[in-house]
Order: sequence, then C-alpha cells, then structure tokens
Amino acid sequence: MATNKENIVMHEKDMQKVSAQQKVVQVLVKAGVYAFLLLMALIVIFPFYWMLISSVKTMNEYQLTIPTFWPEYFDFVNYAEAFSAAGLGKLFMNTLYVGVVSTLLSLVITVLSAFAFARLEFKGKETLFGLMLATMMIPGELFTITNYQTVIMYLDWGNTFYALIIPFLVSVFYIYLLRQNFMQIPNELYLAAKVDGTSDIKYLWKVMIPLALPTLISITILKMMGAWNSYIWPKLVANDEDHQLITNGIRNAFTDASGVTDFPVQMAAVAIVSAPLFIVFIFLRKYIMAGVSRSGIKG
Repeated sequence: MATNKENIVMHEKDMQKVSAQQKVVQVLVKAGVYAFLLLMALIVIFPFYWMLISSVKTMNEYQLTIPTFWPEYFDFVNYAEAFSAAGLGKLFMNTLYVGVVSTLLSLVITVLSAFAFARLEFKGKETLFGLMLATMMIPGELFTITNYQTVIMYLDWGNTFYALIIPFLVSVFYIYLLRQNFMQIPNELYLAAKVDGTSDIKYLWKVMIPLALPTLISITILKMMGAWNSYIWPKLVANDEDHQLITNGIRNAFTDASGVTDFPVQMAAVAIVSAPLFIVFIFLRKYIMAGVSRSGIKG
C-alpha cells in the first residue's frame, strides 16, 4: 500500500512538473509571437513616423549628415507652405470628384452584375463568370498600353475626367466579392418574392442590398482609397492643372528651378494627403473586415 501511495505521489509530482513546463513553453511562445508582432509593427509604422517628424523639421536639420529622430525645432509653417505651394485645394477637389463619381458608377455596375450572377438564370452564366475570374490572373499593368491607346488615340480623351473615371468602372474582384455575399442569402426569399409579384430591381433594393450592406461599405471604401492613391494612370492621361490628381500634383510641386526639393514641405504635403485615408481606415476598418470575411464563407 505504501509503495502504491508513493508511486501515486511521484506521478502527481511528475504531472505537475510537466504542467509547469508546458505553461513555461506557452508563455515563451506567446512572448515570441508578441515580440515578432511588435517588430513588424515598428517596421510598418516607422516610415509614417519619419514622414511626420520630417514634415516639421527645418531644411537645415533635414540635410544633416546624421539624421535626428526628434526635431530640434518644430516648424509647422511647412504645412501652410505645402498647402499653398502645391495648390492642394484644387488637387483635393479633382481627386474627390473622380473618386466619388467613379465609386458611385462602379457600385451600380457591381451590384447589378453581382445580382445577375447570383440570382438570375441565363445561358452561359457559369462560363462567363469563369472567364471573368480568369482575367483576375492577368496583371493590371498589361492593360495599361491597350487602355492608353483606346483612351488617347481612338477616343481622344486626353486631359479629361472621362479618361480618369471610365476605364476602371468595372472591377471583377468587387463583382466576385459581392456575388459571394449575395449567394449567402437564401434563394427561397427570391422565389417567394417572385411569387408575390416583386420585380428583380425591387427585391434587390429592398432585400439583398440591406443584407449585403457591410460588403457594399467595404467596396465603397476600397474603391475610394484606390482612386485616392492612383498614380500611374493619371500621370499618363491627365497632366494639366485642371485635371491633375493629388498624387501627381505633389510629385514635383516643391522642386525649384535649380532642381532643389524642399523635402520637409513635401513631407508635410504627403502627411496632409495621407490624413483622410488614415481617418477612413481608423473609423471604418471594422466594415472592411466584416465585408471581406462575410463574402468568403460560402461559394
């Protein structure tokens, strides 16, 4: 009996040691994960931190051989100079106009296309949808040459808002994203609505759009951010001041005739331009994640 009790006690001690070792391993693993995430966060955040501190430095401090990681003097005049030198007011209005118009038209096309592929029955639907998905494997840069030839040479839309808006109204990714969300809505609702004499447009407006609202908000945000960050295409088709977007307007606005660039003022302009995107992402990030996650559950 004594031997059995001793064995039981020793077994319990061994189990406690194993449990303690497992807890230590779990703590070390968790600490390693948090350390890795912290390192990645610092790598991502550092460029933005450098942009902000550079935007309030003087030109002399910015040109020091050994860079300073905290400004010796905060020169907030750079922001006023950036706004006036680059004409940010006009650039903001151009970019906002292109972003809003292209987003609204793209939403209409995306909603109607996603509804057709999710609920309507027509010959060759699956084949057409598969061909559309296949185009997602083609890099977007390959379409630049053909789009440029079509817009500039054949349609003569150079330096117009048409060239900035129309070529990118259709997004296969957004159609796929919304179609997957529509597919989660029970088809019985659609059949019942048809029995009651409800039109497709009314069913889409009253039922499917409200249920898919998180995904639609995500598409709206992503489309606006894409229009705001667009650089290559506007540079090719719209270089005049009346149609120039904000990403191109601040590129050479702070370089004088001798080729010297006022980098602190340029950094201030970049900070001003980036602020709306930060605000949108901070307050609406949950809608982006919710829309994308809901669209990937079924399909």
